[in-house]
Amino acid sequence: MKTAAAPTLADIKAARERVHGLARETPVYSSETLGRRSGRPVFLKAENLQRTGSFKIRGAVNKLATMTDEERAAGVVTASAGNHGQAIALAAREAGVAATVFMPLDAPMAKMDATRSYGAEVLLSGEGFDEAQGAAHERAEAGATFIHAFEDEAVIAGQGTLGLELAEQLGDVQTLVVPIGGGGLASGIALALCELRPEIHLVGVQAASCAPFAGLEPIGITIADGIAVKQPGELTSGILADRLDGVVTVTDAEIADAIVLLLERVKLVVEGAGAASVAALLTGKVEGDGAACAILSGGNIDASMLVEVARHGLTRAGRFLVFRTRISDRPGALAALLTHIAERRVNVVSVDHHREGIDLPVTGTEVEVTVATRDEEHCAELLGFLAEWGYEAERLR
Repeated sequence: MKTAAAPTLADIKAARERVHGLARETPVYSSETLGRRSGRPVFLKAENLQRTGSFKIRGAVNKLATMTDEERAAGVVTASAGNHGQAIALAAREAGVAATVFMPLDAPMAKMDATRSYGAEVLLSGEGFDEAQGAAHERAEAGATFIHAFEDEAVIAGQGTLGLELAEQLGDVQTLVVPIGGGGLASGIALALCELRPEIHLVGVQAASCAPFAGLEPIGITIADGIAVKQPGELTSGILADRLDGVVTVTDAEIADAIVLLLERVKLVVEGAGAASVAALLTGKVEGDGAACAILSGGNIDASMLVEVARHGLTRAGRFLVFRTRISDRPGALAALLTHIAERRVNVVSVDHHREGIDLPVTGTEVEVTVATRDEEHCAELLGFLAEWGYEAERLR
C-alpha cells in the first residue's frame, strides 16, 4: 500500500483553485464580548457559515476533483459523524458521483437529513465514528472508492485552503485555536500557516471525554460529536507532532456555555465541536494575552440539542433557578407563594407537586418551582426573600 505523504504548500494552493466556486471564503469577525470575557482580543473564523455548515466541503471537493474516472465510476463511500458526510454528499452530487455515507446510530438528525437531501445514501452503524468507519471499509471492499474523513492527502490539502485564507485575513494575531478530531483540519491549517505565518502559535482543542491528541483515553460521549474521534490518523498525527504548540481540553459544560454565548451575544449558531475553540479561550486554557482567533469549524446542531444546551447553559449562568420548599396543602397556599414571587418581578416557568414517598405532614406538600432569573445575584436575592417570607427553600439548580 502506498504510504501517505503530507501535502505541500503547492498542493494546498492547487486545492484552492479546485474548491473555488463551491466552497466559500468565510469571514473573520471580531467579538468585543468574547474579548472582554477572555481578557484578550478575540477573532472568529466563521466556518459555520460555510456550504454544508462546516469546513469539510473544502476537503471533499478537492478529493473528488483529484480522483480518477475509474474511481468516480465505482461510486464513493465514507464514514462520518455528520459534517464530512454532508460535504461528500454535496461534492459527489456536483461531480455526478454516487455516494454512500455510514454514520453512527446516534448521529444528529439534522446531519442525517442534510446528507440525504444532497443525494447520498445514508446507512447507520455503530455507536461512534470509529465503528461507522469499519462498516464503510467493508462496503469499500465490495468495489466502492473509500474516502477517509481526515487520513487523506487530498482531503488535508483541501482543509488547508482555510489556512491560506487565514494567512491573508488575520492581522497581528498571536494564537490560532483549532478544534481537533481526527486532525485533518488542524493538519491542513498547520501546513499552510507554518509556511506563510510561522509566528502564529497553533493550539488544538479537544473534548475532555475524547482527547487522544491530549494523551487521554476516551471516557464517554460528548456534545462535540464532530471531534469525537478515538483513533487519530498516522498521517495527521505525524504532521501535527512538531507543528502544534499545545493541546487543551474542554468539558461539555464549558462547550455548552460557549454555544449559548455565541448564540446570544455574537448571533452565531455553532455546534459543539465548533464552539470548543471558544470554550478554551473563555476558560483561560490557552496561554498568552495577545490576540487569538478561534475556528468555528461547524454550525450543524440539532434544534433539540440546541434547546437542551441552551437550557443547561442558561441554568449555569443563573438564568434559571430551581428550588423546592414545603407549603400547606390547603387552598391558597400555593397562590400565596407564587404571589410573593411575582411581586419580585420573577416569572414562574413550572411548578411540580410532590406528595408521595416523602416524609410530610398530613396536610403538607412539597413543591418544586422553576423560575426565570437575570443572573446569579438575582437567584441569591430571591432565595433570601423566600427565607424572609418564611419558606425553607432548597436550591436544586
